[in-house]
Amino acid sequence: MTINQPGLPVNQKGLRKSVMAGSIGVFVHWFEWAIYAYLASTIATIFFPQQDATAALLSVFAVFAISFGVRPLGALIFGTLGDRIGRKKTLSIVILSMSGATLVVGLLPTYDAIGLWAPVLLVAARVVQGLAAGGEFGSAAAFLAEYSPRKNRGFGVSWLEFGSLLGFLAASLVVFVLTSLADAQAIENGAWRIPFLIAVPLGIVGFYIRTKIEDTPEFLSLEKLENVPQSPVKEVFRLHWKQLLQMSGLEIMMHVTFYVVLVYLLTYQEKVLGFDAGTAALLSTVASIAGLVLVPVCGALSDRIGRRPLLIIAAVALIVLSVPLFLVMGSGVSWAGTVGTLGLGIILALILGVHAVAAAELFPTRTRQTGLSLAYSITAAIFAGTVPYVLTWLIAQTGNDMMPAFYLILVGIIGLVAVLSMKETKGIDLLSGADVIPTAAPGIGSEQQPASSQS
Repeated sequence: MTINQPGLPVNQKGLRKSVMAGSIGVFVHWFEWAIYAYLASTIATIFFPQQDATAALLSVFAVFAISFGVRPLGALIFGTLGDRIGRKKTLSIVILSMSGATLVVGLLPTYDAIGLWAPVLLVAARVVQGLAAGGEFGSAAAFLAEYSPRKNRGFGVSWLEFGSLLGFLAASLVVFVLTSLADAQAIENGAWRIPFLIAVPLGIVGFYIRTKIEDTPEFLSLEKLENVPQSPVKEVFRLHWKQLLQMSGLEIMMHVTFYVVLVYLLTYQEKVLGFDAGTAALLSTVASIAGLVLVPVCGALSDRIGRRPLLIIAAVALIVLSVPLFLVMGSGVSWAGTVGTLGLGIILALILGVHAVAAAELFPTRTRQTGLSLAYSITAAIFAGTVPYVLTWLIAQTGNDMMPAFYLILVGIIGLVAVLSMKETKGIDLLSGADVIPTAAPGIGSEQQPASSQS
């Protein structure tokens, strides 16, 4: 068995370690992200002045938005580093930064203790977390794509999103246990710190694993050929802008679907459809568990039939099924909520199982991490964190409860256009001509397509 380059044997223990190294960072990131969201009202109480409870809660979400806003800057920093000094080093820096900032949040004094310094320090910690998050996806996706065997690359990269879903689920479980064992006063008095502090040992374990792995065969080949790029950002925008746009369309579909299904749907089902909070939370859990099961399956399936067929099916399903699924969900029948939520969860799993490997195969090795990081983080900053606000505003302005379905149709169309413009990349060599010919890299890149056309 080979790993992208002939002659490089794959050790199964090494493969398991690489999958763990690539996915543990997104697990920690999404675990911390979900903890912050679930404890938003508590954080508002302890970190912001309480003359106006609504203003305090809005401040918490503003801090939440800031962490999204700085992600493109993190993508620039860590994407460039990854293409210049290697995937291994950036993976280690990212998880160390993320864990350190999470530790700071868990240990921060409250507003009652240090006044305005409390929210200032909270913002600073969230900025560091946002910068690290901007580099996590690109680093991990490039690493997993380059470390996975060519014939199983889709399956290998799919564990990235398995980690994100698992982090999301673990956070909800921890918060559920916390709120079951402690009352609101005990949580405000300090129990809220426990979930954040739990994430720190996980990050330390991830850092240890990432420092013990070798860098990817592709990046080591670039170093051997003395063809490591000096300005990967310029190279992406000058030579690979088409691939950047294709991935952006794909990521818009992924981000919006993810946040509608796993974040906004809870609020929608409670506030618009009248579901009780427990039912809405249970349905979200069901969708997440379905994703955990189906994401690796979809990744493996893409290794057999290709990336494009599955992504086309997912985009068409969003376009065709979004309205029927939301109509069923709001029909008032006892089983309707399960069918509607599970249907959307299956579509999301199709996207999550394939989007990362398809995106990784678009770019040549020289600029893979930069391209992945930029497209993912810019679209996340614009489309991901804005989903709840945009949909709440649209429903209020139009009076139409079906606006989430229409929004999914729109991003399904965007995703479909992006996928149809892409060539099939299943089984390609991740080293393109620009990667293996040192003296020709700047010139031939404008004449040839990157890795995606090498199939």
